[in-house]
Amino acid sequence: MGWNSWDSYGTTVREAQVKNNADWMADHLAKYGWNYIVVDIQWYEPNAQGHDYQPGAALTMDEYGRLMPAVNRFPSSANGAGFKPLADFVHSKGLKFGIHIMRGLPRQAVEKNLPIKGTPYHAADIADKDNACRWNPDMWGVDTTKPGAQAYYDSIAELYASWGADFIKADDLGSHLYQPAEMKALSLAIRKTGRPMVLSISPGPAPVSEAEFFEKYAQMWRISDDFWDEWKHLRQQFDYTRDWAQFVGKNDTWPDADMLPLGRLKVTGKEGGGTPTKFTPDEQQTVMTLWSIFRSPLIFGGDLPSNDAATTALITNEEVLEVNHHSGGGHQVLDRGNIRAWTADGTKPGEHYVAVFNLGDFADQVELHWSDVGLLAKSVALRDLWGHKDLGRAEGLQVQLPAHASVLYRVGE
Repeated sequence: MGWNSWDSYGTTVREAQVKNNADWMADHLAKYGWNYIVVDIQWYEPNAQGHDYQPGAALTMDEYGRLMPAVNRFPSSANGAGFKPLADFVHSKGLKFGIHIMRGLPRQAVEKNLPIKGTPYHAADIADKDNACRWNPDMWGVDTTKPGAQAYYDSIAELYASWGADFIKADDLGSHLYQPAEMKALSLAIRKTGRPMVLSISPGPAPVSEAEFFEKYAQMWRISDDFWDEWKHLRQQFDYTRDWAQFVGKNDTWPDADMLPLGRLKVTGKEGGGTPTKFTPDEQQTVMTLWSIFRSPLIFGGDLPSNDAATTALITNEEVLEVNHHSGGGHQVLDRGNIRAWTADGTKPGEHYVAVFNLGDFADQVELHWSDVGLLAKSVALRDLWGHKDLGRAEGLQVQLPAHASVLYRVGE
């Protein structure tokens, strides 16, 4: 559970903004389990703009071709300090610190043919110019069969560990051309540092056929492409989560349904200084319900200090977060027209969770027997987790669901 700067600040996030979000998380969210603060892409580009990428933009690097924070955006990184001072600040709040990185090595390091730390090799020796990122112009791929390739990945992991990083979101690995060789190289490099760092693979959709590989070399991986505040994206997540549910939590690894584009988004000068999520209140509840019963990581995308009371309530409902944290065996059990239903097991004997969703564009009256969702009991005790209400005993579900809305219940014997 945490915050990532992408949805709100794109490529432009600055140190003061990261600190403001860390302060707000520490004050308002940490007691609910929210604890990661992650700086997303282009932190090494002094003049980054909006959510776009600029071919040929100057990047900040050290003498070994390793990207460094842009000092004009992260003043505490001056004199080679890197992200350590900012990580120290985040840690002082009782939180954890993370960064986004791109697969490969900087094209500018290859142009200058900079040395690979601790080796006789140079950047040009390991660059794979036939395997560049298709959507970001900064990096060449790394040919992991070349001498010095693993050493390069070792050197960047060593750097991030020295900064005190707890989380590495590694991009251009999980889809848009699946990159198992570089994923493995980065994973092994992180392990060599001896510092526990979560490896989060991006973007998706990750191939379900490669679930065992992802589980072996990462802690979380994206099951979709970038998830934004549009119904078509949310509608598609129902299929992705259905297909990945069987792999959730295996060896403490987590298929990732992506960030929560809630609250105030695109808070950049280029994009008008921020707009509220386009999701309706019902759709926002559906996001949290699906993410929770699927047990996705929860990474908030909006600018936390801008949160209104409703957004804060949405992400601090302890009964719903309990489903995300401690339920088991969540899976889709019903696909009937526009109605989908999921169930999961609770932690107590006979305890279950039931989520029902209306994917249609109009309200729908839902009537289900417990057998329709795989429950054997004829009558159960029912609690509405969003409404914080006990509903007494029921022999089935009867609920009017608005378009794109959902309900989440705890049921007991």
